Amino acid sequence: MTDPAKFRLGLEVCAEHPPDVLRGKRFGLVMNQASIDASFSTADEVLDESMPGQLTALFGPQHGLWSEQQDNMIETPHALHSERQIPVHSLYADVRKPTKQMLDGLDALVIDLQDVGTRVYTYIWTLSHCLEAAAEHGIPVVVLDRPNPLGGEVVEGPMLDPEFASFVGRAPMPMRHALTIAEVARYLNDAMGIGAELSWVPMREYHRASYWFDLGRLWVPPSPNLPRFEGVLLYPGQVLLEGTLLSEGRGTTTPFEVCGAPYIDPRKLVDELDEFEPDGVAFRPYRFEPTFQKHVGSSCGGLYFHPTNAGTLRSYRTTVAMLGCIRKLWPDDFAWREPPYEYEREKLPIDILAGSPSLREAIDDGLTPDSLDAVTAVDEAAWRESTRSHRIYD
Repeated sequence: MTDPAKFRLGLEVCAEHPPDVLRGKRFGLVMNQASIDASFSTADEVLDESMPGQLTALFGPQHGLWSEQQDNMIETPHALHSERQIPVHSLYADVRKPTKQMLDGLDALVIDLQDVGTRVYTYIWTLSHCLEAAAEHGIPVVVLDRPNPLGGEVVEGPMLDPEFASFVGRAPMPMRHALTIAEVARYLNDAMGIGAELSWVPMREYHRASYWFDLGRLWVPPSPNLPRFEGVLLYPGQVLLEGTLLSEGRGTTTPFEVCGAPYIDPRKLVDELDEFEPDGVAFRPYRFEPTFQKHVGSSCGGLYFHPTNAGTLRSYRTTVAMLGCIRKLWPDDFAWREPPYEYEREKLPIDILAGSPSLREAIDDGLTPDSLDAVTAVDEAAWRESTRSHRIYD
């Protein structure tokens, strides 16, 4: 396991020993409020102190530089950094890919983003767009590596069908991919045929089996609806609720840890779930009232998910089982969400989230323990083999 006393982020290693590709170069930095070091200094502060005067532009992903925008498809405006007097380019606004004008004057692009280990989290797809733009304009990319908070061993959820590519999945990956963000960059650069000039600053004394709680670092929300690490553990499954009219807990203080709708009887749902024998999680019958988004101002019945064992928890399987139970118990009330969703205006949100129509069809046909196994299966050996050459910490 990782020794917290010796562990160092890519950001911290870079500040101590800047790579040659950045020495004396003007660079842009893709970051947000979770791009911090052990003392909570932000990446722009750390790198500006290490390489004074070289940072000339900032880029923010979905939710903005300070993670202020709560919901999907709520765009962040471009801005000027009030202290540094350098541009802050939004990559979740009129464009999601850096333009030539944004990259003009830069010698390199540095990326320091905290991923959450789940395919549909848009930061890795912002990363892919940055790789593409940098390749097109002949600018090298340096990724400062950060941990996969879900560890690097467990893989969950079937592979994305390329026909269902979107901003929540642009290349074949399982839902829970077990890679760090630098490993993702290496994989995407090859798998998508991008061919960017890519380098990375690896973490020091990091072991891929480590979960976030093994690292000795406090959790800083990389986006506003993952304020707690418990939500991150549940996210690979609970994010599927965004493809339904069920509340995933947005508008509460613990999104993705709670879920429900006004028509749900919590105790009936708990009893029905027993058939699927979920592991690593306890369910508490719960009621809540969202303050925004789905079912705002309505009392919702549902469940509070309590992770009890991170090692055995399979959140994707658990959430799919729950969706099957709700569809069975309340067939006239349960509904799939209609587009648009994350800039996809034709395909159903659940299909681009799950990566194909198979999950939706299995639930609509009546989920059983056998069909649950089929619809949540992933060829772990094939995924590990396809990413073997891109892994840094094996």
